[in-house]
Amino acid sequence: MEPDDFLTVEEGQPVYNIRHRAFYFSKDVIKFISEQQYEKIYSSLFEQLIRSATSIGANLVEGAAGSSTKDFIKFYVIALKSANETKYWLYLIKETLLQNKEQTEQLINEVNEISKVIGAIIVNTKKNQQ
Repeated sequence: MEPDDFLTVEEGQPVYNIRHRAFYFSKDVIKFISEQQYEKIYSSLFEQLIRSATSIGANLVEGAAGSSTKDFIKFYVIALKSANETKYWLYLIKETLLQNKEQTEQLINEVNEISKVIGAIIVNTKKNQQ
């Protein structure tokens, strides 16, 4: 997938491609973090969140460019692990900061949906591989 492929979805329109959805989720997380005001003690939480959230899409793109089904599955599994890690950081931020709980909950809901889609893709790919 070329970087310009992400530009083919108009802002505010439904996103059906999981790689596009992960890209927009990454953008939402970056925007969320940029709008936060927090004490230094929380810096590492937000740094970890941005790493794990952006890793989801990066691994999906890498998997799509893989040379084999085994590569594809490997990178999608990594993306799923990054999504689970992202949930952890979002829940921790939600429970330790008193602000923006609603916005944090929206991000949690989206990453849960992304996880479900990635999980289904992995399961279906493994079934079709046999």
